[in-house]
Amino acid sequence: MRIALIALVTLLVVHGAIHLLGFLKAWGLAALPQMRGRTIVPLGATATHVVGLLWLLAAVILLATAALRIANIEGWWIAGAVGLVVSQALVILAWPDAKAGTVANMILLVPVLVAGATARFDHQVADERSTLLADAVTMPASPVRAEELADLPAPVRRWLTRAGVVGRPRTSRVHLTQRGEMRTTPDGPWLPTTAEQDFSVEPPGFVWQVHTTMLRVLPIVGRDRYARGAGNMYISAAGLYPVVDASGPPIDQGSRLRFLGEIVWFPSAALSPRIRWTPIDDDSARATLVDGDEPVSADFHFDPQGRFVSLTAERAYSGDGTRQPWLVTASEWRPHSELEVPTAGEVLWRLPAGDFSYFRWQVDSLQIDP
Repeated sequence: MRIALIALVTLLVVHGAIHLLGFLKAWGLAALPQMRGRTIVPLGATATHVVGLLWLLAAVILLATAALRIANIEGWWIAGAVGLVVSQALVILAWPDAKAGTVANMILLVPVLVAGATARFDHQVADERSTLLADAVTMPASPVRAEELADLPAPVRRWLTRAGVVGRPRTSRVHLTQRGEMRTTPDGPWLPTTAEQDFSVEPPGFVWQVHTTMLRVLPIVGRDRYARGAGNMYISAAGLYPVVDASGPPIDQGSRLRFLGEIVWFPSAALSPRIRWTPIDDDSARATLVDGDEPVSADFHFDPQGRFVSLTAERAYSGDGTRQPWLVTASEWRPHSELEVPTAGEVLWRLPAGDFSYFRWQVDSLQIDP
């Protein structure tokens, strides 16, 4: 991405500087014999000066776009789009001399379109997050009492006690940020990722948004959503071309399991009446979430200290609903919002051909709202 950024900024600066020459030529401020000033329609002296100012305007906009991109200002592409429109109009007017500028404009149009499409995608996901959080029910203000844990399996009691839920308000909404790496095939390359996620505890739901790149230059954006008992997975190349837009019973089942597994970040949700706990052994218990058309179950495993260490479940792996063992592990734990939660781990499939690890995650920030 750094190489692509340098190339983009360099092209913007060079292209803007060339437009500046158009201004100098039109106003007679520099001798530029290589620029003959030919246009597709004749221009008088006044019109030539006006066009010269437009060349200057295009130069300023393109150079400003470069500065905005260097500063990582999200709306840089808007300035870029305006600059390209002005530039191409001038290129067409001065076609005999400036037609080569079309090539530069077409090259620059690609990152501008990608940035615009990505911004549109981000705006849509932001609307989905707002809807999710607006529909979330605020939990009772009373803190969790120790006696509420009495009927839970022993390892679940140890986990919730160590996590610090007793005496703390119940969680209603959650916001977290992640970074890590993911891949789409067992032998595929690991792609660096950043992600942002919001949860509603009641009703159960989440919106997870991820950004990554392929081949170091092609942006990939994705969103997983679970709301009102239904899931949806959407992945797009550069925000322009949908690669995956999946929904239906297999996605619903996987989304419910994902929500169930991710309550480890807001453990008071383990006390929800939607979740039933069944003991397995001294270190494990099965959780069953009832939401939507089909209950889902996952086995939670804890270490002797009461920390969550892994989750196993049978999750839909393919579009036809075929299920495979799914494993989530935790390898680090830190306090967030006065609760101890897992902050690093891995997600993988246990396939007949061997384990397929596809996501290594780390929590950067976690905001838990009562």
